[in-house]
Amino acid sequence: MAAAAEHEAANARLKITEIFHSIQGEAAFSGWPTVFVRLTGCPLRCQYCDTAYAFTGGEWRTFDEIEKEIRRYGTPYVCVTGGEPLAQPRCRQLLTALCDAGFDVSLETSGAIDIAPVDMRVARVVDVKTPASREAHRNLLDNLALLTPRDALKFVICDRADYEWSRALLAERFANGAPCTVFFSPSHEQLGAGELADWILADKLPVRLQVQLHKVLWGDVRGR
Repeated sequence: MAAAAEHEAANARLKITEIFHSIQGEAAFSGWPTVFVRLTGCPLRCQYCDTAYAFTGGEWRTFDEIEKEIRRYGTPYVCVTGGEPLAQPRCRQLLTALCDAGFDVSLETSGAIDIAPVDMRVARVVDVKTPASREAHRNLLDNLALLTPRDALKFVICDRADYEWSRALLAERFANGAPCTVFFSPSHEQLGAGELADWILADKLPVRLQVQLHKVLWGDVRGR
């Protein structure tokens, strides 16, 4: 039975847009050489999305094929992203399989899908969609109660109204402090990082300013 289960898991498939080797540009693993596994599909349409090419297309690949591709790059860090990776139900199986294979795994998710079933060994980077994203109504705020110190919470800030909304939500939900690191990131080409930094400093807000390091290094280039 165990052998049959292993065979079934190895031959399970996911639709993959791309697998590539780059520098992690966001959250706690920022700066580490990382293999990114970008799954196809997303139920959200954030107005600032920079990976709309992952909404459709892609190729079906087995877990074995995905792992072999990852191992080519010789790094322990793997980030499963999208699109919205959890929109494919087998994503959770892949995350567990990669943890079992010895990788240090992170997940980038929109925050619109339940993260409870995700393997606790995975570092979950959970977005909170702000009003300017046009998808704030999709936030599954019950996810906030599931966060652990290994996880991260990310707000993409487009303007002052987004900032004030995010600040208020943090005060409401985490009166005694968030259970994980909170990142505020300026939306690409909509808000200057320096301006956001000034607001954070003025309010003494207990969040970390984040810029997309990969874009600083290479610009808005696919596969980076």
